Amino acid sequence: MNSVRQYKLDISRMAFSGGEPLAPYIDAFDIDLFLSKDSKDVQSVIDSKQCAAAYIYSPPTEFKSTDNRVKIAFDADAVIFSDDSESRYKKEGLDAFHKFELENEDVELGEGPFAKLLIKLSKIQEQFHTTIELSPLRLAIVTARNAPAHMRVIKTLRKWGGVYVDEAYFLGGLSKDKVLKAFGAHIFFDDQDVHLKDSSKYVPSGRVPYASDSPLYTPDMENITLIKNQ
Repeated sequence: MNSVRQYKLDISRMAFSGGEPLAPYIDAFDIDLFLSKDSKDVQSVIDSKQCAAAYIYSPPTEFKSTDNRVKIAFDADAVIFSDDSESRYKKEGLDAFHKFELENEDVELGEGPFAKLLIKLSKIQEQFHTTIELSPLRLAIVTARNAPAHMRVIKTLRKWGGVYVDEAYFLGGLSKDKVLKAFGAHIFFDDQDVHLKDSSKYVPSGRVPYASDSPLYTPDMENITLIKNQ
């Protein structure tokens, strides 16, 4: 409370739970994004599909924002979009994934756990009295997808009511951490620890867990992440 007052933050609502699980309060507080170091709470929120949620990694020790704009970066599959394509890639391989995405580039991707948050952030951009390129809020997609699988992403965003993303990087296997550092992300959301363990050294990062009913869900993943961050 003292910090809120000192930094003159526009925060008026507070809740002191006494250590009890917070997931049951998502609906009561009309939450759009839930961030926590408690993996069980994050998993409960993801499973409920009530809002976006992520397990927060330890912050980078030398992060310094060089921009007064708010910059948020997202992975694509299993974060912005459903995990269907990610699952196909892991089961059938890269060639089969690219073939399917090319053949279905006009078919809208399903919504992932962060889809509604991205849509709302895009609507917020529209409310600023400036051109969208000069908005104080910048959004980016940083994904391992590459051509020809990139077109399905672009066409899906258009079908979602013209969702505007300021920057998109289809890296095709290149490391994400240096791109995120160059972008100056204030936070980055991904579903895979293999990407986050590097990106979290440069920018604040959060892991989006798979829903318990997803074919990609692995219960042991929670324990691995907790051990690495202790």
